[in-house]
Amino acid sequence: MSVGLVEQLAVVTGASSGIGRALALALAREGMALCLLGRDLGRLEATAKEARVRSPAVTWASVDLTQFAQIQSFVDAMGDKRPAVLVHSAGLYASGPHKERRPEEYAALFAANVSGPMYLTQLLLDGLVGTRGQIAFINSTQGLTPSPRVGLFAATQHAFKAMADTLRDEVNPLGVRVLTVHVGRTATARQERIFAQEGRNYAPDRLLQPEDVATMVVAALKLPRTAEVTNLTIRPMLKS
Repeated sequence: MSVGLVEQLAVVTGASSGIGRALALALAREGMALCLLGRDLGRLEATAKEARVRSPAVTWASVDLTQFAQIQSFVDAMGDKRPAVLVHSAGLYASGPHKERRPEEYAALFAANVSGPMYLTQLLLDGLVGTRGQIAFINSTQGLTPSPRVGLFAATQHAFKAMADTLRDEVNPLGVRVLTVHVGRTATARQERIFAQEGRNYAPDRLLQPEDVATMVVAALKLPRTAEVTNLTIRPMLKS
């Protein structure tokens, strides 16, 4: 029997745009209540407005995952609400050779992409255990095979995968499933900026679509409890 998501609560980070937004809307179509997190309050409100067409309840909060006090305040404000799904889809990107990296960049990127998400996970974990919930880590294919000039970003994605893999072994016995999705080049605002940095023509129709990622994540979340998808890689069908 597939897992029902209707009227359960999902917390989605990075919900203001791109893959996070697509995931929020996909979970809304499943009838989930939503708590949307991001840094841009205006875009979060736009996502929430669209999600409310299908979702029984939608709230949102501006939270910077590099600011641990903001994460704590958000969780405190949740009160006794217990999420059944936690989706990590927020993060920062950086490119350039190692020679040009500044020390503070390492701290900032690891805070946004690893420490902040894991602190949020830690604070919500008791609730997720109580609901026999699920956690989805939206990672990058750079977390599997890094490319030149993106070593710092790739390092955070490798660390993110390690966190998810070890967390899975810790919480599976408690009934919590953990999924990592390694995503290739996806038609998002971030990817458009990356193409510009690379001096390449941006053709979004040749890339993976955010909705493609959302479809796969929802399918994994709804799997019967006899199964668990642990690591999933998804990339564009058309190679550029």
